[in-house]
Amino acid sequence: MQKVEIPEALVDDAPNDMQKKEGWTANLKYMIVGIMFGIVFVKAEIISWFRIQEMFRLQSFHMYGVIGSAIVVGMISVWLIKRYNIKTISGETVVFHPKTFNRGQIFGGLLFGLGWAITGACPGPLFAQIGSGYVVVLVTLLSAIAGTWTYGYLRDRLPH
Repeated sequence: MQKVEIPEALVDDAPNDMQKKEGWTANLKYMIVGIMFGIVFVKAEIISWFRIQEMFRLQSFHMYGVIGSAIVVGMISVWLIKRYNIKTISGETVVFHPKTFNRGQIFGGLLFGLGWAITGACPGPLFAQIGSGYVVVLVTLLSAIAGTWTYGYLRDRLPH
């Protein structure tokens, strides 16, 4: 197999440290976990536009409870991975890369929150909404893809 050189402009800020190559069949495990995650989203009403509106209008604790629970589970998981040097399914060491803060994250977060409040969708629940038959959310998906492409195109000219 021929090695392909990736231009520096296309290198991601969050590198994938995976050493072993996976075949396309190995991706089935990710699809199964994604489907299960989507089912949990639907059953917990996380994909509900009304629940998201309640959250942004400070009318209900439901979404804050879900987000807060996810943060706590994530913190405990990272602590356990670091404390007991837990490896990946393929036996590789998990590496946490330090993140640097920049002011562009504030603007990006505000823009993300505004889009979330208007559309009632963020990247995770977006696919669960489409899978549940809310076809109008395809407009949101296409807009998210267009926004990601635009950011990639303008990245060098934006404040970081």
